Amino acid sequence: MDRATFEKLAVEHLDAVHRMALQLAKQPDVAADLVQETYLKALRASATFEERGKGIRAWLFTILHNTFYSDLRKGQRRPTAVGEFFEASDTESAPEDAPPAWDLASLDWEHVDDRLKQAIDDLSPEHREVLLLWGVEGLKYREVGEILGVPLGTVMSRLHRARKILAESLEEFAAELGWS
Repeated sequence: MDRATFEKLAVEHLDAVHRMALQLAKQPDVAADLVQETYLKALRASATFEERGKGIRAWLFTILHNTFYSDLRKGQRRPTAVGEFFEASDTESAPEDAPPAWDLASLDWEHVDDRLKQAIDDLSPEHREVLLLWGVEGLKYREVGEILGVPLGTVMSRLHRARKILAESLEEFAAELGWS
């Protein structure tokens, strides 16, 4: 596949990659950097893309996932200066911080009930990522497993657990809507 074709295909998935980066990073600036790094890595490795046996979308999600968790591990090993420690705790609770913005044609995140948003945010990163890749991005279990580097059974288990946790945390909301 030539570079121009690859770039065109990769750009088609930019919104989906950005949405997942926002869910992982929880900060728009960090998510933007993560997307930029993901696409840079993808372009550098574009010549080997066809050998990987994945669709380009799943391949980009794999790069995003690996980049995020590699950066996270690097950050955990870095010592935290006293000033940075207090700055981080101050900004985490700032009321003016906007939640991540979603730009899906099929899902208007602004009209989703805050209780559902909070329930999804309260999931562990492993459960939230599987749920969003499967439920929002529409990927198959196999593709989710390839992206996350986990067996199919782990994907199924995490998805089952995520849905169960959501159902339990939203029982009252479902009752209000008459769903239970």
